[in-house]
Amino acid sequence: MAEFTFYTVAMSRGQISRWALHEAGADYEHVVFDWATRPDSFKTVNPMNKVPALVHHHQGHDHVVTECAAINHYLAETHPDKGLLPDAHEKAAYFRWLFFAAGPLEQALIARSFEWQVPEGKTGQAGFGSFELTLDAIDNWLSANDFIAGRRFTMADTYVGSQFVWGLRFGSIPERPSFRAYVERITQRPAYGEANAIDAAIIKEAQNNG
Repeated sequence: MAEFTFYTVAMSRGQISRWALHEAGADYEHVVFDWATRPDSFKTVNPMNKVPALVHHHQGHDHVVTECAAINHYLAETHPDKGLLPDAHEKAAYFRWLFFAAGPLEQALIARSFEWQVPEGKTGQAGFGSFELTLDAIDNWLSANDFIAGRRFTMADTYVGSQFVWGLRFGSIPERPSFRAYVERITQRPAYGEANAIDAAIIKEAQNNG
C-alpha cells in the first residue's frame, strides 16, 4: 500500500493538491471518480462529500486531511527534506498569503462569479472587503517578491499559485503584470508539469466517456 491515498475528480480542486503531491515526491495512489458515480462510502472520508481528500496511512493509523491549503501544507510537513517549508524569516509571509488565498481571495472570486454584491458601507463586514482591494493586496506583494514566501518557491506557491493559474486561464482574475509573471515562474517547475499531465489525461478520458 502506498503511504497516501488521494481522492479526486477530473476538473476539480484536486489538481491543486496533486501538484503538491508531486512537489513533495509523495508515495501515493489515487482514487478517481466522477460526481455522478461518487460512492457513498466516500462520505466516511469527507462528510462534506467534496474533493480533494488525502488519507495518510501512518504507523497503523489513517489520518484524513481535507481542504487544499491544509493538504498541501501537510505534505510539506511530512516531507521536510524537500525544502518546501518556510524558514524562520519566511514563515510570516508563507502563512499570511496561504490563508489569504484560502479566505479573502477565494471569497472575492466566488462572490464575483455569482454576482454577489457587498452592500454599500458594508465592506468592513465582508472578509474580503472588495474584489479590487483583495487583488491590490496580493498584487503589491507579487510586484515586490517573486514567490509567496519571498525569494524562493515554497509549498504555499502550489496553493496560491493555483488560484492565479486558473484565474488567468478562465478570466476570473484580470491580467496584471505581477500575476502573469508569477504564473510563468511557477508553471515552469517539473512537478507542475508532471501533475498537470496526469490530470490532463484524466480529464481527456472523462470527456471521451461522457
